[in-house]
Amino acid sequence: MGNNVNVDKVLNEVRKAITGKDECISKVFASILAGGHVLIEDVPGVGKTTLAIAFSKALSLADKRMQFTPDVMPADILGFNMYQKETGRFVYYPGAIMCNLFLADEINRTSPKTQSALLEVMEEQKVTIEGETREVPSPFVVMATQNPKGSAGTQLLPEAQLDRFMICVSMGYPELKDEVEILKGKSTSSITEVKPILSKEQLMEMKNEVEAIHISDKLYAYIAMLSSATRDHAYVQLGLSPRGSIACVKMAKAWAYIKGRNYVLPEDVVAIFSDVAKHRILLNTKARVARVTESAVLEEILSQVKQPASYMQKVEYSV
Repeated sequence: MGNNVNVDKVLNEVRKAITGKDECISKVFASILAGGHVLIEDVPGVGKTTLAIAFSKALSLADKRMQFTPDVMPADILGFNMYQKETGRFVYYPGAIMCNLFLADEINRTSPKTQSALLEVMEEQKVTIEGETREVPSPFVVMATQNPKGSAGTQLLPEAQLDRFMICVSMGYPELKDEVEILKGKSTSSITEVKPILSKEQLMEMKNEVEAIHISDKLYAYIAMLSSATRDHAYVQLGLSPRGSIACVKMAKAWAYIKGRNYVLPEDVVAIFSDVAKHRILLNTKARVARVTESAVLEEILSQVKQPASYMQKVEYSV
């Protein structure tokens, strides 16, 4: 893969600001390359916002950040039309969404009405204000952070909103050795030291290469069987949607690309499946009584659905 050097350069640049979270960083980059949006669910203070800003700098993306609070209105995000007496016409004033990377900080602290304002733009990369549609800049990525379910002052995101995010990842607390380095101030550079590595044009070229990654019919069937298994599971009330299955395909391609291959292996699907599925499935009362988690259900499904043979290891396809 000709651009895999660029992959390493981007990941190394982001690591200047984030310590000890290599897999999380790689999966966020894979989602960006796959054209998806990212939901980061974690407790405050572990670097969620820093991660988003680091990617915007490394990828030369114009970013805007909005702190979601109960008083944020849809017009703050999408923009609004205002009548100008001098010209006798309405003029559009852009909202925060008109950028390449929109950081929605603590998205589950605002009202459902405001959360829903993001549905159209996340799916179609367009905003509609009073019947007039405008496209957002390309590339376009929403990176949202949210506090864990049940935190004070939070609103649950509706299923339709969650389904728009390609992956949901958690950074977690740092390892002991990493936290010691953080305390010493030796482990990370300032976010201002993160430098642009790719131009927007280079990023779009890499996204096109990801789309061209080969995936076999057996792996399409494997992903479909995994999705079907979430819908039939005894602990699941709402299984993976077809949009979720498509996200699995796109993320598996991007993960293969990150790993330097131009074809997808079953292990690529396994690596990304839980990140794509855990925020899309809804557990039933039986699961809550048994204290079963989404991750546990998905691990069980991965262990039960048989993987296709990895014959692709011996065959490379031209991109």
